Amino acid sequence: MECECSEGHEKDRAAGDATSGAVYNDGMSAAPYSAERTTDHGVAVVRLTDEASGVEIFVAPTLGNRAYAMKVRGANILHMPARNIAELTALSGIPFLAPWANRIPGGGFRANGQWYAFNESLGTLRIHPGHIAIHGMLTSSDLWQVTDTDSDSSGAWVSSRLEFWRYPRLMANWPFAHEYEMTYRLSGGELETDVAVKNLSAEPMPIVIGFHPYVTIPGVPRVECLAHIPARTSVVVDEHMCATGEMRPNPLPDPTPLATHLLDDGYTDLTRDARGNSVFWLEGGGRRIEVSFGPKWQVGVVYAPAGQEFICFEPMAAVTNGVKLAAEGKYDALQTLEPGGIWRESFRVRGINFSNLTHC
Repeated sequence: MECECSEGHEKDRAAGDATSGAVYNDGMSAAPYSAERTTDHGVAVVRLTDEASGVEIFVAPTLGNRAYAMKVRGANILHMPARNIAELTALSGIPFLAPWANRIPGGGFRANGQWYAFNESLGTLRIHPGHIAIHGMLTSSDLWQVTDTDSDSSGAWVSSRLEFWRYPRLMANWPFAHEYEMTYRLSGGELETDVAVKNLSAEPMPIVIGFHPYVTIPGVPRVECLAHIPARTSVVVDEHMCATGEMRPNPLPDPTPLATHLLDDGYTDLTRDARGNSVFWLEGGGRRIEVSFGPKWQVGVVYAPAGQEFICFEPMAAVTNGVKLAAEGKYDALQTLEPGGIWRESFRVRGINFSNLTHC
């Protein structure tokens, strides 16, 4: 993947374009980070660069505010199935799943003692067979507004906001007035994705959001890789891949050889370090990709399907179908946000031992 405007980038650097929001390294200064608004095949994007670590992040605000590429020494460690961003339609990169992550079956949900039926006619839902609403409503939303793009000696970042409460078609299927703030920050070769949810409604709001990072080690077949899944407990699901409320011990070996395991499973009771982070990893060819969940991500879904080279380590605030299970008394770990409250958490992605790579 290359930006189509590479010549324009050189002109902008020479001109020091003040309107781009960029901080450029002219080759003479020691500025280690830069952030710039640019285009990729006609799509407005933001590029974050860490010169010292050789890492570039590409974010498309109008495509669900999705980070769609993370180049480490030139190798894109995020799955990108399309030839370029303008042709991208499938989920890939790091999609944001909100207001709910993964699946809600049964045509609606119950919260605060009230049943809310989904309106499938509005075109905001992605529906699987059996009236299963999947991945929320924002994976490809063009409603994000960039609020800050900058860099300093510690990192480069882009922040954006989505005011969910402004849009009746969204509110009809998740009737809680709220908004999101998301920041991608690149520092020390590591990408941190931070999201904050503010509840503007008069009732508590269930927090069941998540992300769906697709990672891959370029040039290393997935069957030659191992995965570390730091969880004690596996989530039991039904025939539609919706959690039932039952749990069982995690049956996977650690590490898990992907040559013998296809995965589409949820895990909880995550093992954590002293700071409360839980680190999932993919390893192969002497290289490693780590995805580190902050403490409020209570669940990790791991998705490594047949016929694909990626694996997803998905940070989630609740189990799949958690909002309905909680209303049925089958799930007691649901997080809720009181009126006026703010829920915030982040996760981090980094590539290790990619220093011998010079191109994708």
